[in-house]
Amino acid sequence: MMAKPYRALIFVISILQTTFSVAQTTAVLSTNTLKNYVTYFNSIDDEAVKNYVPNDQSFDWLSKNVPLFDCPDSVLQEVYYYRWWAFRKHLKETPEGYVFTEFITKVNHAGKYNAISSALGHHIYEGRWLHNPQYINDYISFWLYVDPKHVAQRFHGFSSWVDDAVYNRYLVNLDKPFIQKNLLALDADYRKWQQEKQLPSGLFWQFDVKDAMEESISGSRKEKNRRPSINSYMYGNAKALAAMATLAQNDTLARRYQQQATQLKKLTLDSLWDDSAHFFEVKLEKGGFSNAREAIGFIPWYFDLPDDKPVYASQWDQLTDTTGFNAPWGITTAERRHPLFRTHGSGHGCEWDGPVWPFATTQTLKGLSNLLTKYRNQGSMTKSVFYDELLKYAHSHTMNGKIYLGEYQDEKTGEWLKGDNPRSKFYNHSGFADLIISDLVGLKPRADNVLEIHPLVPDGKWDWFCLDKVLYHGKMLTILYDKTGKHYGKGKGFIVFSDGKRVIQNKTLAPLTVRSF
Repeated sequence: MMAKPYRALIFVISILQTTFSVAQTTAVLSTNTLKNYVTYFNSIDDEAVKNYVPNDQSFDWLSKNVPLFDCPDSVLQEVYYYRWWAFRKHLKETPEGYVFTEFITKVNHAGKYNAISSALGHHIYEGRWLHNPQYINDYISFWLYVDPKHVAQRFHGFSSWVDDAVYNRYLVNLDKPFIQKNLLALDADYRKWQQEKQLPSGLFWQFDVKDAMEESISGSRKEKNRRPSINSYMYGNAKALAAMATLAQNDTLARRYQQQATQLKKLTLDSLWDDSAHFFEVKLEKGGFSNAREAIGFIPWYFDLPDDKPVYASQWDQLTDTTGFNAPWGITTAERRHPLFRTHGSGHGCEWDGPVWPFATTQTLKGLSNLLTKYRNQGSMTKSVFYDELLKYAHSHTMNGKIYLGEYQDEKTGEWLKGDNPRSKFYNHSGFADLIISDLVGLKPRADNVLEIHPLVPDGKWDWFCLDKVLYHGKMLTILYDKTGKHYGKGKGFIVFSDGKRVIQNKTLAPLTVRSF
């Protein structure tokens, strides 16, 4: 289970000089809290499956790889560390590099090494904050180069926003050679999606099961329905490919994907926006809208697709409507008022006709964060709405009085609808740590040398918090807020340190930018 010598050497060369020595001398938070959580998580786990980092090595691995987080809300803090601890469980070392699994146990629909691509975007967004880049580098390479060699390929088994995720990871580590090395493979993959799923109109179609959203109200396993999900993914992918092509100075490729993104945005707005429902909906192959508001209608904001207009922002009113998507245990995957809500036999398989799915919750919260930080027209949405839904999501990580992560939940009771199924434990099908780092605390990765932080902690909610040991653009960041200056003893207000050097200090917890940090 220990790293091979050459992997240990790579780890040392790639991060030790830029992180370890700095972290030892300037970190505000110690690893004691992490150690206490890991000790507890280990104590309640029978560890039926051991992958690359077993439980008895998890503290050492986590302390070297993940940012530390401290806040007044114990549930958010505990779930933050639990999700990193669980993410680590899915890391496998194979003869063809590292991969992350989705299910902790072997499932029949997985490919080689039990790998499944449905949550690949979530895995990359989450894993972009790991200090050692090798794990995600290998994982991306597995899907681009290893999976295509298999007789039964799995990469296109599910819709994917892989290009967007790869580029957004680049915005964290600025690894230009990795982008240059993989650009043409990513381009080839996009072209394959065009061959498989693009209609003459330019929109993409998908079966709901291949969206990883089977048994949805609007879905079908036979009809070529045009869904907001895959069209948003492909728009985000086209934007990312245009940016990566520009980075690689491939002007021809950049122009092609800029045009593709422009076309997909117009088509999505013109064809998938139901003006009568004020919502992005599925357009059926046989004609007309599905007449069902579903969580996939929020996905366009994940990629900043909608125009900044009040008419689109009004869709978000449904998020807080108890006949819409607001339920006691989380954000439902379909509107609760719909006559077909929860009618597909919950518990017998995977149903996306209303239950709470962490996969969709992650996407919706990311979309809401983008609305609150990038759009002027925000409708009725506020930082408090984001915080409350994120906290509700954190509270949902429970079963029988213990912390737990499964597949999907009853929206009223929080019951995990697969029960304590061994395959469902530690279900790696969503994100959480990235929502804390990039959305709640608000570190916004950029390609330039401007540090941008846009916190979504509601005004007056917390008197202190700290995100520490964040490896960003090759520097170790500490982001903290201390209302009185007494909690951390580093000064009063909103403060950012880069490699131990204070780069900005504001009196209030407000958005900030720092040049040349």
